[in-house]
Amino acid sequence: MSAKQLPALGNARRIVIKLGSSLVADVANAAPRRDFLVTFAADLAVLHKAGKEIVLVSSGAVALGRKHVGLGAGSLSLDEKQAAAAAGQPLLMQAWSEALSPHSIGTAQLLLTLDDSERRKRYLNARATFSTLLRHRLVPVVNENDTVATAELKFGDNDRLAARVAVMISADVLVLLSDIDGLYDRDPRKSKDARFIERVDALSPEIVAMGGDSASAVSSGGMRTKLDAAAMCLAAGCSMAIAAGEAPHALQELADGGKATWFVAATKPAVARKHWIATSVAANGTLVIDEGAERALGQGKSLLPAGVLTVEGNFERGDTVAVKNATGTLLARGICNYSAAEAKRILGKKTDAIAGILGYEGSGTLIHRDDLALL
Repeated sequence: MSAKQLPALGNARRIVIKLGSSLVADVANAAPRRDFLVTFAADLAVLHKAGKEIVLVSSGAVALGRKHVGLGAGSLSLDEKQAAAAAGQPLLMQAWSEALSPHSIGTAQLLLTLDDSERRKRYLNARATFSTLLRHRLVPVVNENDTVATAELKFGDNDRLAARVAVMISADVLVLLSDIDGLYDRDPRKSKDARFIERVDALSPEIVAMGGDSASAVSSGGMRTKLDAAAMCLAAGCSMAIAAGEAPHALQELADGGKATWFVAATKPAVARKHWIATSVAANGTLVIDEGAERALGQGKSLLPAGVLTVEGNFERGDTVAVKNATGTLLARGICNYSAAEAKRILGKKTDAIAGILGYEGSGTLIHRDDLALL
């Protein structure tokens, strides 16, 4: 299959790129791989200049921090790993900042735990932070918050973390830069006749079987974890690529159609998200709106407090609610930016009155158009 039939980074608006420790850090010397970071930053700058919104999910904090703490080679206990992460994370951010600053690209640090992606309020707060940073053209650098995460609260690896981030921010593409150039039907280091898989449209049992188990997989996080990441992405309308990251300009090579396995989403992130809102989550309440708001929704606009007549049910911020008109016709479902109690206080009010009523500067919309599915 030709590269033209595969997704292209040039067509993506929002891209998440995951890099493993072996790419970012010289593990033996506990130092950043500055030559790699410089060339990677140059490739990233080309995409950034073209208007792409880019998020980096970067390992390397533990590798950089263990020497700083005085920890030798070998496996680490949980508390030692957390200490190394605490010492190494500032070094990791400094390395990324130094690599990107010559291109006038600013960075921002986001440390996440599994809780942040599963608890609705934290999820919404993280999503809003990402959106604000990207809107201001910064490159968020994400890592798991190893300093506080315990075994039961960990993503397990940065492949899954990257997929969660990609889904959270409705990314178009997730790129996993790995120590292998893609998916094979068997381990290419053991089988010379291993067949390279260029494109995957669905995770069939045959494809899943190619991942083996994490103990025998051929990449740092394991091919199985990469297939788990692909499953999350495809369900959310996000395509995903696995490509080799060791080359000096690996990102540019991928952008030019270089060798990679592409997991191709059947739909766009916005479409997948709206389908999920419309079908997969039970409504916890209802907003009854006036005719003006109904017309606005039909024009693709957000739902503002001024157009709401009544609030029914008991729901929290981030819950899904039904939207009906005064005659009871179901018009839409959406994720509400306020709890029922807050919505009742601001219904019928103009956006600029919200802060004075609630005592804080919240969202200007009850339901943003990106979180609204018309029925």
